[in-house]
Amino acid sequence: MKTVELIKNRIGNARCAVLGFGVSNIPLVELLIECGNDITVHDKNDFDKLDARAKEFAARGVKFVCGATYLDTIDADIIFRSPGIRPDYCGIVEAVKNGAELTSEMELFLELTPAFVFGITGSDGKTTTTTITYKLLEKCYENTETQVYVGGNIGTPLLSKVGEMTDKDICVLELSSFQLMTSKKALDRAVITNLSPNHLDWHKGMDEYVEAKTNIYKNGTRFLVSNANNELCRALINNCDCDTYVFSAHISFEEMRDVCPNAKGYVCLYEGGIYFHNGKSAVKLLDTRMLRVPGKHNIENYMAALALTWRIVGEKTVKHVATTFTGVEHRLEFVRELNDVFYFNSSIDSSPSRTAAALGAFADLGARPIVICGGYDKNIPFEPLAKALKDTAKAVILTGATATKIKDTLESEGVEIEVHLEPDFEKAVNLARKIASKHDIVLLSPACASFDSFKNFMERGDKFKKIVNDFR
Repeated sequence: MKTVELIKNRIGNARCAVLGFGVSNIPLVELLIECGNDITVHDKNDFDKLDARAKEFAARGVKFVCGATYLDTIDADIIFRSPGIRPDYCGIVEAVKNGAELTSEMELFLELTPAFVFGITGSDGKTTTTTITYKLLEKCYENTETQVYVGGNIGTPLLSKVGEMTDKDICVLELSSFQLMTSKKALDRAVITNLSPNHLDWHKGMDEYVEAKTNIYKNGTRFLVSNANNELCRALINNCDCDTYVFSAHISFEEMRDVCPNAKGYVCLYEGGIYFHNGKSAVKLLDTRMLRVPGKHNIENYMAALALTWRIVGEKTVKHVATTFTGVEHRLEFVRELNDVFYFNSSIDSSPSRTAAALGAFADLGARPIVICGGYDKNIPFEPLAKALKDTAKAVILTGATATKIKDTLESEGVEIEVHLEPDFEKAVNLARKIASKHDIVLLSPACASFDSFKNFMERGDKFKKIVNDFR
């Protein structure tokens, strides 16, 4: 059945409100137009600042409510919420009280797809884990009738492809806390890579953030993978009804068994190898020397992906991916070497724990980078960043909206490290070049989101790469 027919059978002639005119909702509006529904798009931006397709859609009968009061009044039968819009805005709550159904593009996709769904979430590492999982499954099922798709927070929205999917196909989805907050659909297999303070500018607190993440498994998912060395993850693992599989590159099998006694399997690191242990015996899955991506955090990303695809992918597939996958753009991405100074872009590092992991990858190689930190304030504590910088950085250049806040934290934590304050991003990158010596590493790892100066972390990383590649 075609995608439009599937959607039409699900929503009928419902009047639809689409909240947010962004990447995932633009193709949703196109599909709703094809279904013949009455559509109103609500967006906080003025109409003339929306994507160019807004004028085309308006000419085809779509109504637009724009500006500061865009969510005050919502008159619809079905509301499709953009992930960045909280579901408890008064206008949304009032519309639901009046009988409207609240859902999203992703939730509609999960309802309609017949494919087997792998879901990945977590505070750090979910994009790389999603990509590794996708590559493992793609290689495993090449030259078969099974089609493997990747989407969610990465790639292109998959709703428009749901009509071509079958129950032999597989979808690998990266899912954020924003997407999961109202999700009610059980996935087939799920991963929570780790949990640490994040997005506390959006969530009301850590409890709400963790609760949103649990929606990846608590609606009936039977197969959950998570991190045995993460206190918050352990609490979830030990109090859920799923078959659980745990991993850690930091503690032994025996320690994992002690802290997660009910797990069905344990993925552990032993003498340079990743092993799967069922509690009685172990099998080697991968020699870590094969990996083309550095750092213990990337070993854990592999562990999560291997646990998630346990009993599906074989040894040859694992070896192929390990020896060919060189990482995801903006994640410890090598940019260039100039005058014996090495430049790396890790713009994805939007939290202190991400930056700590990036620095740890270089510490494993005996290097102490010059780090560029700072950006949009997500109201998360910087004490973990202070410790990471103290232990593993040569110097830090602070920029963006959080520069002073990070500097104050470094001082209050007694961190003795070379600190430079430079509000302008381009000047900060040029300053890093100026203070770098032969064989130094310059690392963009902001520990903050990008929204103070950039549309997203990709734009920030691209800007860094352009500045560095323009060095002469």
